[in-house]
Amino acid sequence: MARFSWLAADAQHNAIKGKSELPDRASVITALTKQGLRPISIKKLKDKKPSSFDFDHMFEATKVKQDQLVAFTRQLSAMVSAGVPLLRSLTSIQKHSEDKALQKILGEIVKDVEGGATLGDALAKHPDTFNDIYINMVRAGEAAGILDEILKRLAGQLEKSAAIRKKIKSAMAYPMVLLGITFFAFFGLMLFVVPQIGKIIQDLGGPDAELPFITRMMLGISTFIVSYWFILLPVLAGIVIGLTMYIRKSPKGRHAFDSLLLKLPAVNVIIRKISVARFARTFSALMGAGVAVLEALDVTSRAVGNVIYEDTLKQAAVEVKNGKSLSSVLENSPLFPSIVSQMLSVGEETGQTDTVLLKVADFYEEEVDLAIESISSIIEPAMIVVMGAMVGLIAASVMLPISQLSSNIK
Repeated sequence: MARFSWLAADAQHNAIKGKSELPDRASVITALTKQGLRPISIKKLKDKKPSSFDFDHMFEATKVKQDQLVAFTRQLSAMVSAGVPLLRSLTSIQKHSEDKALQKILGEIVKDVEGGATLGDALAKHPDTFNDIYINMVRAGEAAGILDEILKRLAGQLEKSAAIRKKIKSAMAYPMVLLGITFFAFFGLMLFVVPQIGKIIQDLGGPDAELPFITRMMLGISTFIVSYWFILLPVLAGIVIGLTMYIRKSPKGRHAFDSLLLKLPAVNVIIRKISVARFARTFSALMGAGVAVLEALDVTSRAVGNVIYEDTLKQAAVEVKNGKSLSSVLENSPLFPSIVSQMLSVGEETGQTDTVLLKVADFYEEEVDLAIESISSIIEPAMIVVMGAMVGLIAASVMLPISQLSSNIK
């Protein structure tokens, strides 16, 4: 492939500059003509020499932030809706984008679209930025000629998903900070404080002094940590990393973890409501974009975020393919509340499945907010009680032998 820089004019005689990566000059002219542009100047660019070390790109961001993706989707929707040609819209957004990662990706998308690819196919080359839902909805929008409307829906869906994610993170931030403080405080006390206190107690009571069980236990834990901390810390880190990799990379591990989440008290309520809300909003968006039911179910199953729900939806797709209605299939599933199947049945009868499921998504997203607030109000005092119990245990292990020694002295 050769690289060309070109200058062309549109129907309004506006000059447009750009770059393309195509086999030859004739291919560039063909691509520009297809886009309704009149070529003025085409120059072949010299290939850059490969560099073994590129310091400029060493710290370059590689992932597009969610808010930048939402902004791009809304801008593209507005420009396409206003009648601006797709290629010109993409070029303009790329030029004014402040996100370096997005700017780089848009540059590659512009090249693909210049070469005659559809927007959906160009986006599909960047799965880390544009997921299956995004790509399928864009393809459906291009096929139906309603790309601007589909992009507007996509932006709304991305904002809703980001809002739920932020609420979950903010709800878990304080408990995680407390847990971290508790962990480091425990190790700090065991490494530096308890050994000194134990030495003082033994000096006062003598080597034959009978210490309370709780004191002996704490001194034993402290001695073990002081003696083997250089082994204990790497082992703990290895266990955490190993479990994380097992859950993320292994299908069995992910299945076991997601199954456990659905069984944990309090947590399972939030997980179920989040999964139902994601299913309703994603399936609604795909159906509204004109995606076929089976394809929409396949994409939605991967977007729910829980393997148990994913397997259920894939099985539902098989039954729908065999002639059953989706509402009747979900009615028999314990994972979906009866309101989902009832509303879905109404949507199937009226032909407004997307509208009905959108209301279900709104309802369950509100339920998620309430559930998160409820569990946050329980977790925070629970973590404080855990910290207090830890400090109280150490204080008791110190005060009991001192109290006994005082009694013996009297």
